[in-house]
Amino acid sequence: MKDFFKNVLANIVAILLIGGVFTIFFIMMIVSSVISGEKTSHVKSNSILTLDYKTNIIDSPSEDQEDIFAFSNKEKKVLIYDLLDAIKRAKTDEKIKGISIETDFIGAGFTHLDDVRAALEDFKKSGKFVYAYGNTVSQPAYYLGSVADSYYLNPSGGIDLKGLSTEVMYFKNFAEKYGIGIQIIRHGKYKSAVEPYMREDMSPENKEQLSTLLNDLWEGTASKIAKSRKIDAGSFKTTVDSLYGVIPELSVQNKLADKLIQKSEYDNILKTKVNVKEDKDLNKISFRKYINSFKKDKNTEEVAVLYASGAIYGGEGYDGVYAENFVKEIKKLAENDDVKAVVFRINSPGGSANASDEILFEMQQLKKKKPVVVSFGDYAASGGYYIAMGADKIYSEPNTITGSIGVFGMIPYAKELANRNGITAHQVNTNANSSFFSAINGPSSGTVNILTKSVEGTYKRFVHFVTQNRKKTFEQIDEVGGGRVWSGTRAKTIGLVDELGTINDAVAFAAQKANLKNYSVAPYPKKMSKFEQLFKDIEEDEISTRFIKKKIGEENYRVFEQLTNPKFQQGVMMRMPFQVTIK
Repeated sequence: MKDFFKNVLANIVAILLIGGVFTIFFIMMIVSSVISGEKTSHVKSNSILTLDYKTNIIDSPSEDQEDIFAFSNKEKKVLIYDLLDAIKRAKTDEKIKGISIETDFIGAGFTHLDDVRAALEDFKKSGKFVYAYGNTVSQPAYYLGSVADSYYLNPSGGIDLKGLSTEVMYFKNFAEKYGIGIQIIRHGKYKSAVEPYMREDMSPENKEQLSTLLNDLWEGTASKIAKSRKIDAGSFKTTVDSLYGVIPELSVQNKLADKLIQKSEYDNILKTKVNVKEDKDLNKISFRKYINSFKKDKNTEEVAVLYASGAIYGGEGYDGVYAENFVKEIKKLAENDDVKAVVFRINSPGGSANASDEILFEMQQLKKKKPVVVSFGDYAASGGYYIAMGADKIYSEPNTITGSIGVFGMIPYAKELANRNGITAHQVNTNANSSFFSAINGPSSGTVNILTKSVEGTYKRFVHFVTQNRKKTFEQIDEVGGGRVWSGTRAKTIGLVDELGTINDAVAFAAQKANLKNYSVAPYPKKMSKFEQLFKDIEEDEISTRFIKKKIGEENYRVFEQLTNPKFQQGVMMRMPFQVTIK
């Protein structure tokens, strides 16, 4: 019997030694999940709601995926819908005395900043204060902070206020130098997604649309800052052009900031504002904790918010909008009797035409069963605009980048590069275009002809659905199409969207259309747990993708991906030519 127990013990030890690493890892995962789990927060009386550098405002739950190997995460992500709801609640919450904006940099989209600013303007109508403090302040953070009653700046700080600019990289000469051929097929002279591979400079059409777009975005931004800071338009333009914000003393002289003080002095101002003695602590509460203090709605009737965030692809995946996954989500909502209306939140530059078409079809089927209201985020362009055509109503933000009604195809090949290095490729075919496409020799002439017809056919199909939804003629849509992008404000003027409004406005309208008085709001797809992420990321491609993104940055990765990712060579594409980030 003693030997038996010795053998059992020996086997247990062996198993633990073999699986020790995995066992420890999973135990740490469990502990991490428990530690990172949000506890219900308690709001103290006489509190100040604080937006600090740890807060990253995101559009959808899919963006709230933590690093599975991290056991703590200083960055706190907050959904824009929840943030706006929190400001609205704080307006009448007796425990909240004011809001303090204490961030030099802020993770948020252009439209998010607009919405939060508007919500803060409304909050101030309650008589409660909004104050802001900065050190070395980025342009987005200042745009948000300028809405405050008073803006305080560190004596050695500065404000990066400079206006908007964009720079487009061109690769035609690079491709020719190294013998890389790129066959391009497109419809729309403004469809500049492929322009960097077919030109060595910016086309007049692209320059026109970029200039119009940036000036639209900046005009609204500049006027709001100037109005909040009580600066006339001419003086504000001079201040921006001269970069006066960089010098702290000039920031005060030109009314960008009210006073130069240290952070501890700012805290004392807040204490005075809420009648707290200097030797006592302020009751500050973050937006994340404040949101977590709310009691969850228990209404069975639901307005679902279906989030489409990122580029659109076919098949399955999790780093964007994948048709197969997304269609399943749409069908679940159609069959869920508790869901009475759906807000389709789109924040996408587009992608695969075929995948976009799959999603649009399912949204059209969903619309037959329950109200579907679309809300645009930072981007709803090309394929991102196409999938909105199944809506009862479309809400856009003023600064949404939308439209881009156009299609293209791009086929890279390396014949000259291969030939220079002594490599040739010769084919034997049974039919005229059996090869279709060769990585060395490129597409056959028949392939180019048929893909050109495919692009033209896809464009006509795109415009057809837009004419149905927008109730306009083909000629009217074609005139504002051609791949051209528009700001949300102009899209409203030319009839591409119905209303300018926030995601909250879209939710309210959807509830009204479904005749709901008491309802809860639920996001779809649901946020994945760390365990789900673990098994998702076990695939080598997912791990390598995250590694490359981290090393070279999101913007550089997008350029790298266009040339190397096979998902971008999957047939005809509906993708926006660029992405604009306010910095």
